[in-house]
This record gives sequence, C-alpha cells and structure tokens, in this order.
Amino acid sequence: MPDRSSAPDRAPARSGGSRTDRRPAAGPRSTVLAAGAVLWVPGPPKKGGKGRKKPRIALVHRPKYDDWSLPKGKLDPGEGWRAAALREVREETGMRCVLGPELPVQHYLAHGRPKEVRYWSAVPTGGAFRPNREVDRLEWLPPKRAKERLTHPRDRVLVDALLELLLG
Repeated sequence: MPDRSSAPDRAPARSGGSRTDRRPAAGPRSTVLAAGAVLWVPGPPKKGGKGRKKPRIALVHRPKYDDWSLPKGKLDPGEGWRAAALREVREETGMRCVLGPELPVQHYLAHGRPKEVRYWSAVPTGGAFRPNREVDRLEWLPPKRAKERLTHPRDRVLVDALLELLLG
C-alpha cells in the first residue's frame, strides 16, 4: 500500500526544489537518505511476578560489513521516511511493526558522502526472521548487551534514546 503520509514525512524527490519536497540534485556529495528503527519488545517478567526486566532490542548482523547494527536502509525514490523505516525493518528482520516516537536523527559521512538517517522506536506485530543475503543473524538483547554488541557508537546513542523514552 502506498505511503499516504504528509509532505514533511516524504523523502525529497531526486532533483531541484526545497528540502521538504525534493532530494538534492544527484552528485558525488549529495546526501544519502535512510530510515530505520530500534525494534524492541518488553522484557520478560521478573521473578516473583513484580514488574518486568528491561526491554529486548533487535540487532542485525550484516555479513557484507561483518557488523552488528539496527535495521535501516536507503529510501527508495519518492518513498516516505516512515514507509522506508517499516520496509527496512521488514526486509532485514522479517518483522511487521508499528512505529512509535521518532528518535534522534543521525548525520555522518558514509563512503565520503553525507548521510542522514531517521529512526523511530518500533514494536513488532508479527513475522519471523529468515536469514538472507543482507542480514544473516538477528538477536534480541537487553540494552546493556545490545550496546556492547553494536559496532558503531552512533547506534548506541539510539539505544540510550529508546531507554529514556521507555523508562524516563
């Protein structure tokens, strides 16, 4: 189903126009746009039934880079940010999900080009992981272990942002 989200949620088109409705002109320094999510589930019940342990966070292993990261990927032309995040989570984890609040936007250089990645918190609603060419492993880890396993420090910031959102 096409993404019917509002214009600010849409990826800019490929050339010309303002930042809110168009992609920068293609070129070696144009910004790469990507979206993803910090997919989480509530932690298991604590012994004695009083409350729950910390949530579990989904990490993906990408054999091409031999790294552990959060599910994310580039926007397709004309695709909305949220639609891209949902698609990437589904492609990389096999999970359908519902997006929650947006987390901090990441800006960094990737292969010499500026990259902007928007992330949301997300909870799965169904699906099952199947190893594939892009992602060969999926692990659900408590926050501390997830932060230790993540390859890139910028991803650890997103785990902290999720915890702040969930636990205050």
